[in-house]
Amino acid sequence: MTPPLPQGTPRPAARPAPHAVIIGSGFGGLAAAIRLGARGYQVTVLERLDAPGGRAYVFHQDGFTFDAGPTIVTAPFVLEELWALCGKRFADDVELRPMSPFYRIRFDDGDVFDYSGDPAQVRAEISRFAPGDVAGYDRYMRESEAIYRVGFEQLGHLPFNSLWDMARIAPDMARLGSYRTVYGLVSKYIQDPRLRMVLSFHPLLIGGNPFTVTSIYALISFLERRWGVHSAMGGTGSLVRGLVGLIEGQGGRMRYGAEVSEITLDGRRATGVRLASGECIPADIVVSNADAAWTYRHLVPAGARRRWTDRRIERSRYSAGLFVWYFGTRKRYPEVAHHSILLGPRYRGLLEDIFKHKRLAKDFSLYLHRPTATDPSLAPEGCDTFYALSPVPNLGGDTDWAQAAEPYRAAIARYLSETVLPDLEAQVVTSRVATPQDFQDRLLSFRGAGFSLEPVLWQSAWFRPHNRSEDIDRLYLVGAGTHPGAGLPGVISSARVLDMVVPDASDLA
Repeated sequence: MTPPLPQGTPRPAARPAPHAVIIGSGFGGLAAAIRLGARGYQVTVLERLDAPGGRAYVFHQDGFTFDAGPTIVTAPFVLEELWALCGKRFADDVELRPMSPFYRIRFDDGDVFDYSGDPAQVRAEISRFAPGDVAGYDRYMRESEAIYRVGFEQLGHLPFNSLWDMARIAPDMARLGSYRTVYGLVSKYIQDPRLRMVLSFHPLLIGGNPFTVTSIYALISFLERRWGVHSAMGGTGSLVRGLVGLIEGQGGRMRYGAEVSEITLDGRRATGVRLASGECIPADIVVSNADAAWTYRHLVPAGARRRWTDRRIERSRYSAGLFVWYFGTRKRYPEVAHHSILLGPRYRGLLEDIFKHKRLAKDFSLYLHRPTATDPSLAPEGCDTFYALSPVPNLGGDTDWAQAAEPYRAAIARYLSETVLPDLEAQVVTSRVATPQDFQDRLLSFRGAGFSLEPVLWQSAWFRPHNRSEDIDRLYLVGAGTHPGAGLPGVISSARVLDMVVPDASDLA
């Protein structure tokens, strides 16, 4: 038992909480800040843009609100858990609306498939196209559930720090057929070519090619059925604002216009960051929510890196790029669903152009987002807010977007006008575009990739940049480029991994 201090003896000052600096305010960085704040860290989030969100930045233009990035909310429990860590209820701050259908899928010939979470409705849709595939759909969904139980519930929040971690799960991965691709797994159960597209397009929403991405990502099908597809009222930006409010409520600090130029080191140990302004910010730990490849290539000196060398970074495979046209119309299009997938005349060939040949094709497939179908407040009265997203080659190809952007946008506008948005070109009142070049220049995404490293099998789990840096002590990574990968549940789960790899604040204080 420690004896009491003599009367009048000054008590020693309490040690300050250890300082965690987080680079970037995307969903991964914001979730990491909340988790570290709940564990007793003093947190500073540094964002080079003028507002939070990263890829989930919000543009306000001519009375229209555009969510720049993710618009599909699945697995809402990963968000609810962050609010619970702060003693709050998610539903008190953010309203989620369930989508039905999840997606309206339009084939190039004009046929439509409404994809939802209701098994009976999906079976009825399948029977309209290929009655013989209904039983195969049920078998595929049982397979998707089995993959979800292992890939998401058991492994999604666990670190892969060693080859032993990878070897430990190898039997499960082999049993679940992770060597197959998503398209290959779907084709095992489904014969109709169009239904194969319906059930295999999900990897495109995280920048992957269904013909090369590991079938582990087939878990998305069951994830959506189990938890639904939701939209946040006020747009995805309402989630960002809510997360920032939690951080500030914990006493954390948000700094905007603060671009990190270097992670400072003492030998091979992170000691803080240096900003482009020259200011140095010391830290006990550094968490990078910047693009993983960009973090190693540009923020960590080459001499301090053993695994993520320049050569390895350059030779890695990266996800598709994104061309996004944001536009507002002076009229509403009530017949257009909140989420539409508009498939072009080619599927495999188009994806080979994007991922393999890295050439900009004349044809395209689109994700059309109309949030005003659910929340009219995102546009002036009587108007609609849209974005049309087209997967395109990343900057590993030779497309000159300064020259190609406007012709490509105009081609998309003509196509939409001729199909689901009649007279569109005469109705557009505000417009902006983002290309892979913008992703590189504005978001510092390596090669302008929309979702960091491509999620092929040999770039997953242990083979991906680790949540706890293999090269630098006290450097941690969150976001799409680390485990478990892209997508809203993935990047938020990457922050959950930190609970297992970051020391407790009391150990560093």
